[in-house]
Amino acid sequence: MAKSLDEMVEGFRNRPLDAGPYAYLWLDALVQKSREGGRVVNVATLTAIGVNADGHREVLGADVVTNEDGAGWLDFLRGLKARGLTGVAFITSDAHPGLKDAIAATFPGAVWQRCRTHFMRNLLCRVPKTSQDLVATVVRSIFAQPDADSVRTQHEHVVEQLEAKFADAARLLSEAEDEILAFTAFPKEHWRQVWSNNPLERLNREIRRRTDVVGIFPNRAAVIRLVGAVLAEQHDEWQVARRYMSYESLEKVNNILLNIEEVRAALPMAS
Repeated sequence: MAKSLDEMVEGFRNRPLDAGPYAYLWLDALVQKSREGGRVVNVATLTAIGVNADGHREVLGADVVTNEDGAGWLDFLRGLKARGLTGVAFITSDAHPGLKDAIAATFPGAVWQRCRTHFMRNLLCRVPKTSQDLVATVVRSIFAQPDADSVRTQHEHVVEQLEAKFADAARLLSEAEDEILAFTAFPKEHWRQVWSNNPLERLNREIRRRTDVVGIFPNRAAVIRLVGAVLAEQHDEWQVARRYMSYESLEKVNNILLNIEEVRAALPMAS
């Protein structure tokens, strides 16, 4: 049974990514416990999901690495590109330094969005517990605005509001402006789907539900076997579900990219 499952999972993990371009990409890692060399260690399961040209979500890849560092992410992302991942315009992830460096090296033309959910957790760590609900409500107002200009204006207003009592939080919010508001350059129809890693977080919760029963895996192959089977199952469900994004809205992304390329082509060549 394990051999049969391994063949299915390997075929799924190594299949060609030929339904692109994949305009949007979400990346995240989940820690599992595995036995190695007679001891129990933490290993990181790296996962990528994307939206294909038809607007359906796909699980693009998964791998298990020793550490969630730059080298692990770089190899993972290069593997996705080698399998045919193209057209990535926008990437959502947390602000892990190694992951950010790997994204910049592998997809230099893509816009990076810092997950607003992860950012909010980091921000609230700089606020007294008694004031966290208030600050969270104020910061969420930034994302409730009707257009890109209003989002930027509200961000500036909230920074000013926080400066008096929560200077550290205000400073972090100000410094992260471009990272957490990158979504405003893309179609509004996609904002709620791309400004955080929530699509992947929900998938991670399902993986965790299945893997918590195991507790400690006997080896990495067992991690890949179970997690890969869960991901393959979810991938198949997405293919028969309704589109995550409409074809018409994805065309707007293509127009944005075309305009960017035209601007770049008009710039003088660097000496």
